[in-house]
Amino acid sequence: MEVLLYLIPVAVSLGALGLVGFLWSLKSGQYDDLEGAKWRVLSDDDLPEDQQSGKMPDA
Repeated sequence: MEVLLYLIPVAVSLGALGLVGFLWSLKSGQYDDLEGAKWRVLSDDDLPEDQQSGKMPDA
């Protein structure tokens, strides 16, 4: 039973730490643009100009 004297404060402090981390991520804007990430994956920004338009490079 005396182990509960240690486990309850540890559990409450870990829960509070998780809540603070979540609130910090909300405040810093981590969840502002949920749709943008999936569209950035599909963009071809890293390809050269001739490959972005879909035409074959001149040989």
